[in-house]
Formats: sequence, structure tokens, C-alpha cells
Amino acid sequence: MNNFTFKNTTDIHFGENRLDTELAGVVAPFGKKVLLAYGGGSIKKNGLYDRVKRALKDYEVFELSGIAPNPKIDSVREGQQLVQKNDIDVIVAVGGGSVIDAAKVVSVAKNYDGDAWDLVLDSQKATAQMPLIDILTLSATGTEMNKNAVISNPETKQKLGTRTLRQPDVSFLDPSLTFSVSKWQTAAGAIDIFSHLSEQYFDQSEDSDISRGMIEGIYRAVIKWAPVALVEPENYEARANLMWASTMALNGTVGLGNVNGWTVHPIEHELSAYYDITHGVGLGILTPRWMKKALSAETLPRFAAFGRHVWGLLGDDESVAGEAIQATFDWIKSLEVPTTLPGVGITDTTNFKAMADSAVAVGSLTTHGYVSLNSEDVVTLFEASMDNDGF
Repeated sequence: MNNFTFKNTTDIHFGENRLDTELAGVVAPFGKKVLLAYGGGSIKKNGLYDRVKRALKDYEVFELSGIAPNPKIDSVREGQQLVQKNDIDVIVAVGGGSVIDAAKVVSVAKNYDGDAWDLVLDSQKATAQMPLIDILTLSATGTEMNKNAVISNPETKQKLGTRTLRQPDVSFLDPSLTFSVSKWQTAAGAIDIFSHLSEQYFDQSEDSDISRGMIEGIYRAVIKWAPVALVEPENYEARANLMWASTMALNGTVGLGNVNGWTVHPIEHELSAYYDITHGVGLGILTPRWMKKALSAETLPRFAAFGRHVWGLLGDDESVAGEAIQATFDWIKSLEVPTTLPGVGITDTTNFKAMADSAVAVGSLTTHGYVSLNSEDVVTLFEASMDNDGF
């Protein structure tokens, strides 16, 4: 295990129906002017918007609405103008990863005089951060308890990760708020969690038994409960397990002591940047192909452990490793999402080389991945994702 320093200060309020009685008191220490950030209006249809507004009735509330999936820099710029012009004290972000990610960058943009995109390109330019409270409505990214944010810039065809100065101050995690999430987004969110775990599980650190054991347990929970949530969208235990899995997969705990950077995420970010596809679905297409590419004599023990401890497979290392990759593909397919690039509307190879070059550069894939990938390797992954041959 590598050395590490770890501190996570997010105050988690987990459970049903807490925001109605607790939100106003949570906001109070931060000030009276609130920026309410949300997405495309689903929170108005399901009544959550009205609940939040009632809870904030004694506050001066400004609104940043219309934050889109794969959040765009224009929403962040609009939020920056609002918090600066109105000297807003605190942000309340209601939504999934896209809304919270955008709100995070707005929270550091208040005290920045330049273009908010600068803060995505270079997080070191952030010098202060507004208080941020989130009310999570989608189990997926883990953004509710980490410093990470991912923002897209359609003009430059970039989708980049950045980090803010601290985690959200308070996160409300009410599994019942995800009852109305569509099958598509439920599946995509579960795959995103699975991918977060995979990026940290397949790592060259040795003897990280604590972290690796936690990852295996979270893997098993996601594999078990995601199909239940698709069939029974109001199954509280399914939604609760997925929500806590989302948080635990990426709040920093299970990656402590790790050696490598991430691989599949920077590759998928190129697909989202160019084609604006659903992030989790893109990860589901790429992950089994990456696993096949990463499997070798050197990595075989890790894949065999993955098969035994996550999928419950028996046999020799080679057969278990291969069966585990197939089990991963089959589970993703069972969630009723596309498993090829044409399935998400990517029908030609025109941008493969440009996307691969960018992924390798942004993700430092030749030097920092679990296995080294160059541009040609990434193009091969894209090409392999055009059909399901081999699965």
C-alpha cells in the first residue's frame, strides 16, 4: 500500500423524509441567500421542488435550472454570474451527479474573476469555495461525498474531470427520492458505480486487503440490487443499497493506498464529449472490452480473485478470469442497456483516432493505468465495441 492522508468532512443525512424537517436548519449557519441548482424539471413533476422551496421559505432563493446530463460549462458560467451578482451565501444542489458537479464548480467560481472553464482546466486556480449542500436524486457518481466534478465543453469537444477544494458540506441521501428514476438511468447509475469500483480494484498495489475486500462487498451489493431496482423501482432496500454503494464507491475510502490512475473513465469521457451519450452506458460498453485487453499472465491473479470473490466462480485461475469477464458483460446486458457503440448511435469510426489521442493524453494511459494503453490500443477498444463478437 502507498502512503496516504485522508479526510472527508461531508455530513451525511441518510434516510427517508429528513429534508423537510432538517434542511432549513442545515442551511442556517451558512447564510440567508441560497442558490437552488437543479436540472430539467423532474423535481417539479415529482414534488421535490415544492418540498425544498417550503423548507427554504425563510431564505432568499435564486435559481439555476436546466443543468443537463454531462453538465455543460455554460450552466457553470450562468451560476458563476448569479452567485457573484447576488453575493449568494450557499448553494443547494438538487439532483444527480450532473447537477452536483456543476454546483461544485460554481462554488469555487464565485471567487474567481476569470472564465469558469479555467477552473476545470486547472483546479489550482481555485482559492475559495462556497458552502454546498446537496439533495441526491440518482445513485451513480459518488459526487455527494467527494471533491470531484466532471464538466463538458461542447465547443472544444472536451469532457474533463477537476477537483474542488473540499467535499459538499452536507449531503441528504434519501433512497425514496430515487423511486421515480427511469430504468435507463437506474441501470446507467449502477454501471457507473461498478466502473468506479473496477477502476480502483484493478490496481498494482500489493496486499491492500482491507480496501480490496470492501470493494468486493460493494460489487456484490450492486450486482444483487440493480436488477431488483429495475423490476421493483420502489423497493426501498434496493434503492438504499445502491445509494450507499454510490457514496462508498467514490468517497475516497476504498482507493486508499492505491498506485494507479483510472483508465476506462477518461476513454469514455471522449465518447461523451463527442457524442453526448449517457456516461454509465458508455462505461458499460467499454468495461468488458477493457477487461479482455487488460487480462494477461501478469494480471491473471487479480482477475481470478475478481471472479471468485465477486462472482462466486470456481475453477482454475484462467477459466475463472475469463468467466468473470463474461459475467460482467452478461450482467450489464441484463440491465437492458446497449452493449455496442452503434446501440448508442455511434455508427462510424471517424473520430476514433482523435478521441484515442485525447484519452491517452488526458488520462496518462501509457504511464498511469493498471495496464499501459497507447492510442492504437484505445482505437482497438473502440473498434471492438462496434459489435458483440467474442461475448
